[in-house]
Amino acid sequence: MGMKWSYDPEPADMRRQNDEVIEAVQHRPDRVFGFVYLNPNHLEASLAEMERCVKDGPLVGLKLWVARRCNDSALDPIARRAAELEAPFLQHAYLKAGGSENLPGESTPDDLAQLARRHPQTAFICAHVGAEWETGIRTLRDCRNVSVDISGSDPTAGLTEMAVEELGAERVLFGSDAGGRSYASQLGKVLGADLPNRARRLVLAGNMKSMLAPILKRKGVRV
Repeated sequence: MGMKWSYDPEPADMRRQNDEVIEAVQHRPDRVFGFVYLNPNHLEASLAEMERCVKDGPLVGLKLWVARRCNDSALDPIARRAAELEAPFLQHAYLKAGGSENLPGESTPDDLAQLARRHPQTAFICAHVGAEWETGIRTLRDCRNVSVDISGSDPTAGLTEMAVEELGAERVLFGSDAGGRSYASQLGKVLGADLPNRARRLVLAGNMKSMLAPILKRKGVRV
């Protein structure tokens, strides 16, 4: 997303936010890569943004937030096009702790599992490991096309170790959730975890580099 967070952006707002991301990445296109922000409540506009920003523009993946739960069939055309473009599909997914309710359109890890099973050729990322991370990890364990990012929560002991143990080191991604969390707290989840050095390197950088390799090659970008 751009500088303005919108739960359910209209097409013009979505386009403005993506323009902000494009402007930002153009400062260092060899080091900074952006994802297009989509709203499946405006399907045709979202597909058009994928063409403008990913196929014909500099962005390399897509992000969906809380406009509509991701198990909805409205997301199927977006997931299919992501596979065709070899663009990773990052989905915000949350299970709030303490009895709090999710936002009306906010997805859960199970919602993402349903979408991922319908689209086995698409590379998905579950943002925040679903928040209630033990449930999120177990829910997504058998979805081989879903990786998890460990961003957003406090650096709780055992989170990263369980994700690596249950999913494999190749399916766990460092994330900062910058703006909402400090880089130090999120790095602490990996640097303070009891992991082999190989797994630590994969989580911090190697897995994302591998995930982006096909689309970066398509765009002629060397990393």
